Amino acid sequence: MQSQQYLQQRRKFAAAFLAFIFILAAVDTAEAGKKEKPEKKVKKSDCGEWQWSVCVPTSGDCGLGTREGTRSGAECKQTMKTQRCKIPCNWKKQFGAECKYQFQAWGECDLNTALKTRTGSLKRALHNADCQKTVTISKPCGKLTKPKPQVLITNKQSGKTGQLRQLLLD
Repeated sequence: MQSQQYLQQRRKFAAAFLAFIFILAAVDTAEAGKKEKPEKKVKKSDCGEWQWSVCVPTSGDCGLGTREGTRSGAECKQTMKTQRCKIPCNWKKQFGAECKYQFQAWGECDLNTALKTRTGSLKRALHNADCQKTVTISKPCGKLTKPKPQVLITNKQSGKTGQLRQLLLD
């Protein structure tokens, strides 16, 4: 009895295996019958690269805005387009709104000009902007620290003389 069950299971397995092989062969034949798509021909265009204007904020001097792009070419379908852009509000606008600089620490105060300066090197340019590689900025030094006047005092009991700094309120 056990050997009959074994033979039936073996026949079922062989039939399933043959059916699987038949299905694989049929799928492979169907795939081979399909025509391969011809490669698309690369069409060379006479259109030039897009040239972009600076980003102009919608309101204020930073935030969302637009910029215009143009390109040339006789067969170009589109020669002008407008694109949305954004100018970060924490960038120094005096060097171009699309230029970000990494600044060094402020230098010492120049007593002749009462200004201190620092240099920045270009960190990032948005939208392929034309930015200077390095920039220098100046600002007033603020209040100059003056030496505090000192007052001599004498201790009446000992007769010794010492110095005491006088605190002045500005």
